[in-house]
Amino acid sequence: MSKHLGSKFDEFLDEEGLLAESQAIAVKRVIAYRLQELMDRQEITKAELARRMGTSRSSLERLLDPDNTSVTLLTLERAARALGQKIKIELAA
Repeated sequence: MSKHLGSKFDEFLDEEGLLAESQAIAVKRVIAYRLQELMDRQEITKAELARRMGTSRSSLERLLDPDNTSVTLLTLERAARALGQKIKIELAA
């Protein structure tokens, strides 16, 4: 097995114009998973989190949907604050 298998796959996705999209989907899935994990740990319902965020439950459902990548930074920030967390974003090469 090649030790460069992952990098070749990334190159393939990049050549096909799919790398950025696949990375965005992966990031969103991690965020949705982490938010749900925090909700479970703190025993916070979706209705309660939506109330704390000052948003609708349907808006929260979109945020927690791992396949829905259309989420704003403001929504992420409100969710994080409602769960006692902070958002940290960094650019990486």
